[in-house]
Amino acid sequence: MTRKITEATHQNDNCRPATPMRRFTTAFRAWRTRRHENAPPTDHTESPAPEPVPGASTLWRMRTTVQDEPGSLAALCTALAGERVDILSLQTHPLADGTVDEFLLRAPGELAASGIATAVRTAGGTDTWIERADAHDLVDAPTRVLGLAARTALDAAELPLALRQLLGRCTIRSQPAPAGGDRATDGVPVEGALDDTVLRLRAPEGGVITVERPYLPFTPTEFARARALVELDARLGPRLPRGRDVLTLAEGADITVRRADTRDLEPARAMHERCSDRTLRLRYHGPVGDADRYLNHLLSPRFGRTLAVQTASGRVVGLGHLLWDGDETEVALIVEDAWQRRGVGAELLRRLVAMAVDAGCASVYAVTQASNTGMVAAMRGLGLPLDYQVEEGTLVITARLGERVASGAGELGSASAP
Repeated sequence: MTRKITEATHQNDNCRPATPMRRFTTAFRAWRTRRHENAPPTDHTESPAPEPVPGASTLWRMRTTVQDEPGSLAALCTALAGERVDILSLQTHPLADGTVDEFLLRAPGELAASGIATAVRTAGGTDTWIERADAHDLVDAPTRVLGLAARTALDAAELPLALRQLLGRCTIRSQPAPAGGDRATDGVPVEGALDDTVLRLRAPEGGVITVERPYLPFTPTEFARARALVELDARLGPRLPRGRDVLTLAEGADITVRRADTRDLEPARAMHERCSDRTLRLRYHGPVGDADRYLNHLLSPRFGRTLAVQTASGRVVGLGHLLWDGDETEVALIVEDAWQRRGVGAELLRRLVAMAVDAGCASVYAVTQASNTGMVAAMRGLGLPLDYQVEEGTLVITARLGERVASGAGELGSASAP
C-alpha cells in the first residue's frame, strides 16, 4: 500500500517507556494512585438494571454455584422460567464441592438483575454474580476459544489480549525473569498455580504471567484453558505478522512501516546512537546512557506491540510501542532526529491507536514532559477526546478511543481485522 502522508509534528515525536526512569517515577505513580482511587470499584457482583423498555429484552451473563446433586440444575432452570428468563447457553465448571454454572440469559427488559439473583438464590444458587452482556457473548465458548487460539498462533503479542478476552475483565501482568536467574518463577510450578482470584503461569520466554480478577474467582476449567493458550504460545515460538506498508512522505522519500520484536534489538540500538541527547532525554526521561536498557522490554511481544519505521536502505529510524500496562494501554514513540517534523511520528501514533481500537482498548495514554509540544501536537492530531494531567513537569495525556480511528491498522495491527 502506498499513500501520501500529510500530517506533521512540530518538535519531537517522543514519549516514555512503560517502565519509568527513577527520577521520573514519583509524580507519575502519585497520579496513577489518585486516578485508581477515584475510579469506580471493580469488585461489584451485580450490574445496575437498565432502564425498563416495554416489550424489550436484556442479555445477562450470570454465574452461580449449585450443589452437585440430581435436580439442582432443574430447580434453577425452573426458577428462571418463572421469571420468563430464557437460557441461551450454559457452561458448567466442576468444583470439588459443587458446580459453577455459567449462563447467558435473555430476560424481560423490566426485570432487574436483583430480581434474577433473588430467583436463583431461592432455587439454591450461591455466590451468584451477574452483569450485562451484549451480542458478542452469543458466540459459543468452543468457537470463541478456537478464535483466540488462532489469533495467538499468528501473533505472539496476542497472548495477553487472548487471555483477557478468555477470562473477562481482569488485569494481566508479565514479570520477566531476571538475567542470570529464575527468581521470577519462585513458587510457581511448571504447570502454573491457581489461587482463588489469581492465576500464575510460567511465561514461555521465562518469568511469570499473573492474571488477577478480584470480582470473580477463577475456576479450574478457566485455569486449564488459560494454561493451554500459554502452552500453544510456547510451542510456536517467536512470530509476527508479515505485513508491511510502504508509504511516501510529503517530500517524496519512501519509508516502510512493519511490526518489530526483540530480533530488531541491534537496529534499535544503532538508531539510539544516531539520536541526539535531547531526543533520548525527551523519550526516556533520564540519563541518555540508560536508554538501551529498556529496549529488550519494549520490543518484547509479551508486553505489547511495536512498529518500526525503516528507510529504503533498511535503516530503522523510528519506533512506536503499544504497551499493555495491567488493565491500561500506553503509547510511546521515538523518531531519529533527521526524520522528525516529517510526519513519521504522527503516522506511527495513528497506527498504534488503530491497533488499540482493534484490541478492544477503551483508551490509551502517553507520558511525556510538559515541554514536549511535539508529542502534544501528535496526540491532538488524532482528533479524539483528550484528558491532561500535569505533575511536576510530567504530562500524562489520555485519549478516549472511538470507531473513527479503527481504519488503517491493516495486517500490521493484529492477526484479525476489526
